[in-house]
Amino acid sequence: MNLQEEQKEKSPRPERLDGVVIRAASPQDAEAITALHNLPGYRYGTLRTPFHSSADIRTYLESSPGDGRRLVADLGGQVIGDIGLTLAGNPRRRHTATIGMGVHDAFAGRGVGSALMTAALDIADNWLNLRRVELTVFTDNDAAISLYEKQGFVTEGCLKEFAFRDGRYVDAYTMARLKI
Repeated sequence: MNLQEEQKEKSPRPERLDGVVIRAASPQDAEAITALHNLPGYRYGTLRTPFHSSADIRTYLESSPGDGRRLVADLGGQVIGDIGLTLAGNPRRRHTATIGMGVHDAFAGRGVGSALMTAALDIADNWLNLRRVELTVFTDNDAAISLYEKQGFVTEGCLKEFAFRDGRYVDAYTMARLKI
């Protein structure tokens, strides 16, 4: 039984969280983001590999280009989720950004992902005038797919053997949301 199946067999999810603050990530968050990225459930749903170091995350946060956005979900000083909105580097794709996100294993299914996605899409729509936001999601990540569809993303295709995870190749959907 894989991690995704184990999570489906757990008891019903708890109520939505109150008090979550979405804010910009900073280099001071490096240790907390590292701990988040190294959680097995978080990592299972992303392209991250095990054993990220705080130094790697700090370097990334310090060197991130100013045109992208990196946000965290903060609950009483604990980072419980993060999202990156990365603008396309090609001048002919300036209307486009890519999103990557994840939520702490213990807080999944409680509205954290929705809050992060809403904040990122607000920046995309109302501050950066982006017309297209893209993402990839593993085809077995039903909770994430549902969240993305609720936020207006549609599946544009299936990427066969997209990534190697948990000892085997897995497929992913490519999804996008167009602001028309």
